[in-house]
Amino acid sequence: MTPHPEARDGAKADLTAYAHSPEDPTEYRRRQAVNAAVFLFVVLLIGAAIWLADTLADMRRNQDCVLSGRRGCTPVEYDRTVR
Repeated sequence: MTPHPEARDGAKADLTAYAHSPEDPTEYRRRQAVNAAVFLFVVLLIGAAIWLADTLADMRRNQDCVLSGRRGCTPVEYDRTVR
């Protein structure tokens, strides 16, 4: 199978469109700021997913306890200083 004639002849000419000039310092700062924002978003998304999974597991544990007929499945918090 032979390659397409345009791909063979114009390959070097087309690669110049992908060549980059030296990077502008303001563009570098902007890209770093965007990378930091995306990193922060991903960390928050992972944190929310962990919180959600923990909450769902706790709810499932409580539901299993109640459906099995046991009493006192959820702890009741109270202030020991007040009588």
